[in-house]
Formats: sequence, structure tokens, C-alpha cells
Amino acid sequence: MTPDSATRTAWIVGALVLLRLIVASFTPLAFDEAYYWTWSKHLAGGYYDHPPMVAVVIRLGTLIAGDTQIGVRLASILLAIPMSWAVYRTAEMLFPDKRIASVSAIFLNATLVVAVGTIIITPDAPLMVASSFVLYALAKVLTTGRGVWWLGVGVAVGLGLLSKYTALYFGAAILLWLVIAKDMRRWLTTPWPYLGGLVSVVVFSPVLFWNADHHWVSFIKQLGRAKVRIWSLNFFAELFPIQFGFATPSVFVLGVLGLYALSRRNDVSQSARTLINTSVLTLVCYLVWHSFHERVEGNWLAPVYPAFAIAAGYAAYGTAWTQGVQRMADRSRRTALPVGVVLFLLLILQLHSGIFSGFRRDPAVRTVGIGWPAMARDVQAAREVLGATCVLANNYGTTSMLLFYLPKGSCVAQYGDRIRWENWLEPDDALLRGKVLMIGMRDGDQLLRDKYQHTERLQDLARMRNGVAMETFELDLLEGAQGDTLDRSPPAELVN
Repeated sequence: MTPDSATRTAWIVGALVLLRLIVASFTPLAFDEAYYWTWSKHLAGGYYDHPPMVAVVIRLGTLIAGDTQIGVRLASILLAIPMSWAVYRTAEMLFPDKRIASVSAIFLNATLVVAVGTIIITPDAPLMVASSFVLYALAKVLTTGRGVWWLGVGVAVGLGLLSKYTALYFGAAILLWLVIAKDMRRWLTTPWPYLGGLVSVVVFSPVLFWNADHHWVSFIKQLGRAKVRIWSLNFFAELFPIQFGFATPSVFVLGVLGLYALSRRNDVSQSARTLINTSVLTLVCYLVWHSFHERVEGNWLAPVYPAFAIAAGYAAYGTAWTQGVQRMADRSRRTALPVGVVLFLLLILQLHSGIFSGFRRDPAVRTVGIGWPAMARDVQAAREVLGATCVLANNYGTTSMLLFYLPKGSCVAQYGDRIRWENWLEPDDALLRGKVLMIGMRDGDQLLRDKYQHTERLQDLARMRNGVAMETFELDLLEGAQGDTLDRSPPAELVN
């Protein structure tokens, strides 16, 4: 490796970030992205679904680029830069070969988890960044022996908890590291890890205060996923094939090889090896158990990818293999970046064209709003012709898309599930009592029929991709409001 390996790595990461910025500028928002954008307009200590960090990240981007698609995603995409720096420095501290540091950062950016997960902004984007800095601070504890770095660990864990409750696993992973690695056990008899834990609680406290004021609804909703309802092997069968794609095949192979080598070989310190393995396997083991009773979404493993990329870097340059395995490792190392880029571009091509699914609906269009900007223009045209004062929707995704793509300041509301909009400005009741458009109403939706004297089906609106309808929405006209126009029933989490 040449002396300027850090510079070379920076150029590669920068080029990938630029590519993501270009793609983000012309790709419509995902439904959840639009939803999180609504959070960013009214920041709070927490929300029904998640902690607030994703809203803060979006707010930073829109302050620079406005309420645009690139504005929503800008800060998330740029976060790949500090995340890559933290992974590079962590690998450099744990292992003596700068090549490992370089390819670890590159491998991380080659994964679809990072490429797509920073463009389509979700709580996993800031969580991955926090995860990389948890590793960095723990590597500092290991290599410097200075207790003050535990405070840095606490800050990073706290920022992870502000991003997503999945960050609770950091605590278990760190405890396992301290117990398993002999050289690290001495820290258990010092105040430093506990002070770090206290710092993380302080950083996380806005979420605690928000939940305390809202009957702990967010905790009940998310932590309730651990409840076992039915046992099945179907979800387990999906778990690793999905990660094979999310990591890209080359990085997945190297990451698995690296975890194996770090668990068996003694060419680096036990503490360094154990840090990487516990950082990955703690959450993996929990989600394997979880998969026996509920689906594990592909992005749930996102926070392990910084450590997984370092394991992949170790497999590429940190250890020797038998001849056959070495050939596979070398081939995976050489192809990791180009394969990652090609898969990313093919995914974007499929998203916008549908060419690989025969131009039919595919799983991607269930999450990304391809065709929504044009459909929103159709909604606005109908609204102007009819003189409608407000637009209602029956789910948070549709409501969020309307808020983003209709002219700013338009009256838009979800008529039910109102806890999702507690931080959004309540629509003027006078606007809800005029002529109202409803998107998504169905014949069986008796609730709205009871609230309005007159309902009239107007037309079907189609969300199109390349001239093919991906999704159809019923558009209805509602008039003659009776009583409260919105359903203010408490959320299911507070009823059951």
C-alpha cells in the first residue's frame, strides 16, 4: 500500500458520495422519508415511531438545500464521510496494516446498506454513524488505556440511542467485550465505564422525557416487537440471503471469513479481535432468535456493518488462507467495489424503469414514491377545479407525500392515527368543514361516511412508472362535515 492510502481512500469515498448525491437529486422520496421530513419541520424530543435524530439530520439538510428531495437527503449522504473516517481510524488502531484500514472504509461504502441507506434516509443512517464512532471510542480505550475515552463511548452510544432503539444492543456488546477479553476486565472495577453509561443516558434523556409525557408509547410500540406471537422458520430462512444482497456478495464473503479468522487466530490481540466479533455477533444472535417468530427487516442489521466491514478488511489483508480460500478472498477483494457500484446502479435503474421485473410492480415501489410528484399534481388540479379546502388521507405515507409534493401550506391531514401528527400543526377546523378531498377511501370505510353527509367517488388516480400503473388511489369528494372530522382514538399500544 502506498503512503497515501488515506488520500486514495478519501477520493474513492468522495466519488461514491458524489454519485449518491446525483441519484438522490432525481429519485422521489420514499414514504418514510416524507414522513420523517414532517418531523423535521417540528422538532421534538421523540416521536411515536422513533427517537428524533433522523429529523435533526433532515433539518440540517433542508436548511442548506431547502425542502427538496436532495435537501431531505443531503446531510444523510454526507454523513458517510465521518463514518468512513471513523472506520478507517478504528481499523488502523486495531490492526497494524494500513491496507486493512483502507479497504475497510471502502468495503463499507461498497455495501448497499450504506449506498441505499444514506440516500433513502431512515433512522439507520445516523445509527450507522454512531456505531462507527462507538467502535472508534472503544478502540481508543483499548489502544491508549485512558479512561476518559469511556466518556466518548457514552456520547456515541447516546447519539445512537437518539437515532434508533436498536442502539440498546451497544450496551450488551460492550459488556460482553469487557467480560470476554481478559485485558479489558480491569475496566469493570473502575468508574469509567459507568460514567460513560451515565453520559449516554444524559444524551438520550430528551427521548425519555418525551416518552414520559406520552405514556411511554414509543417504547411500547418498538420494544413490543420482541413479544413472541408465533414460531416459524420462514423468517429465519430470509435472514441471511437478504444480508448477502445488502452487504453485496463480495463484502459478505469477506466479512464472514473475517469473523471466522478473528475468532480462531492469534495474530492480533484478543481484545481487538473480540471487539469486532462482539460488535457484530451480539445483534446478529438476537435477530436470529427474533427471526424465529417475526420477520427481520434487512436494514435492522445496519449498525453492525461498520464492524463487519473491518472484519472484511481483516480477511482481505490481515491473515493468510489456504490456497482455495485465498483465491476466493482475493477475488472478493478485487470485485467488492465494482460489484457494489454496479449493483447500486442496477437497483436505481430498476427503481426508475422496472425493466428487470417486466415493468410490473416490484417491492421497491412499495417504499419509494416513484410517480408521486406527477400524481400530486393531479390531486392539486382536482383540488383547484372543485375548490376543495383540504385533502385527507387514510395512512401516514400518503399524508406525508401530499404534504411534501403539494404546494407548501396546503391543508393535508390523516383522518386517523392522530398520534403520528402530535408535533405537526393541527389543520384549521374550518378548512376540514368545507369541500374535502379524500385519497384512499374504500367502500367499506364507514367511519368517514358517518362524519360527512355527502360522499362522492370522483375518479381513480394512478401512480405511474414508465407508463405503467404501480398503484391506484380512489379520489372522493366529502361534504357536510358532522362533529369532529378527525378520528382521535388512542393508539393501539395504549389500548391493548
